Amino acid sequence: MITSPQAPHFHAERTILALGDTMFDPVDAADFPQTILRFRNDRAAASVGLDSLSDAAWIAHFGRFQPLAGSLDQPLALRYHGHQFRVYNPNLGDGRGFLFAQMRDGAGRLMDLGTKGSGQTPWSRAGDGRLTLKGGVREILATEMLEALGVETSKTFSLIETGESLQRGDEPSPTRSAVMVRLSHGHIRIGSFQRLAALRDVDGMHRLIAYVLKHYFDDEPGQDGAARLLAHVARRTARLAPSYIAAGFVHGVLNTDNINVSGESFDYGPWRFTPFYDPAFTAAYFDHQGLYAFGRQAEAIHWDTVQLAVALRLVADAEVLVPALEHFGGDYEDGLIDRLLWRLGVKPRERAENKALVGAIEGALMAQTVQIDRFFFDWNGGKRRGSSPAEAAYEAEPFADFVAAVANFAPARSSDHPYWCGAMPCSMHIEDVESIWAGIAQADDWSALEAKVSAIRHMGDAMRVDLP
Repeated sequence: MITSPQAPHFHAERTILALGDTMFDPVDAADFPQTILRFRNDRAAASVGLDSLSDAAWIAHFGRFQPLAGSLDQPLALRYHGHQFRVYNPNLGDGRGFLFAQMRDGAGRLMDLGTKGSGQTPWSRAGDGRLTLKGGVREILATEMLEALGVETSKTFSLIETGESLQRGDEPSPTRSAVMVRLSHGHIRIGSFQRLAALRDVDGMHRLIAYVLKHYFDDEPGQDGAARLLAHVARRTARLAPSYIAAGFVHGVLNTDNINVSGESFDYGPWRFTPFYDPAFTAAYFDHQGLYAFGRQAEAIHWDTVQLAVALRLVADAEVLVPALEHFGGDYEDGLIDRLLWRLGVKPRERAENKALVGAIEGALMAQTVQIDRFFFDWNGGKRRGSSPAEAAYEAEPFADFVAAVANFAPARSSDHPYWCGAMPCSMHIEDVESIWAGIAQADDWSALEAKVSAIRHMGDAMRVDLP
């Protein structure tokens, strides 16, 4: 099911230029030996009026990076700083990607087409500026699954294999290379504001505040622009965190340079979906302290948002900014109720009942006797399936409170969609990812990826079918 309004025509933009050339560096894409189209997201392309491109035109724009008419004349590598695992790093910026084009979607929102693996920039820090093909495949799977599960996420727009052999320390090498394009609601990060604060660039900070307020929140700067910006970002990010929890997702690297001020999730590296409701589950092998573990993601995102407040101190007093952060906890709690009830497929009732049901869901899943995806599949609409491999677990003590709490809730979506008649839920665990990649790596067989994307979208359609 397509959830974004469709754009009948391509509406080019180049608003980023209003920020001035201190925010970016003009760059050129790498000249790749090959450009083999592996994935084109026509559903996302339709939302910005680009779905009618031929494959040849698609490759010209998203493999050779010929400019889109009316948008940017040259790609721009954005400059930013950031805290990486809470250590400040001023030597960041787009090191293997750039902003390729801007446009409006069918809802009138400003959208960016950004790249990953498009070559070196001034911010590459001795890296090769490339992306492994496996990394591109993983991002397709992450974004498709997150979109189906209701997370506001960037879309993997295009993946083109580039014919180079790459050496990597974290996967068998040499490995195949690719260039990816993502469609997202902007690429302005918390780290973009941190850089301006570190440089004491007051004028630049005011320009960036005005830009973000206008283009991402339909707001005007005014005297209290910094405070209103912080309030918008805090509200959006507080709603992002619970959407990860309801999806069973672990981003892996919730650094301030990975948090988009629009509140949209993007930039997927060592992500994972946790099979069980395990607060300690981590995605990144190098996250030794569990800083970004499944159960700590709200804490991490809140900490990042506080760093935005610290950066905004360049142009606003703390007394003005602090109130914007005070609602984060309440917004997170509201978001968790909304997202878990949505995934369960039941209609909200009184707040106290909703909150009790969410507590019962978490309590039941914390026993880790049933996988997250299995549970929500079996209890779609608040009614248990007649037969399930987890049937014995649902009769056990950990689920008693949940069974009692959900009894008063009515279904919010139809159970007639064929997805709910299947035997298994659609999941995206590491074994699924590795199996899909094995077919590509060993036999250049893309059928498993194509089938998985189709299955994910089938699930997403089912989860958006309202009751008659």
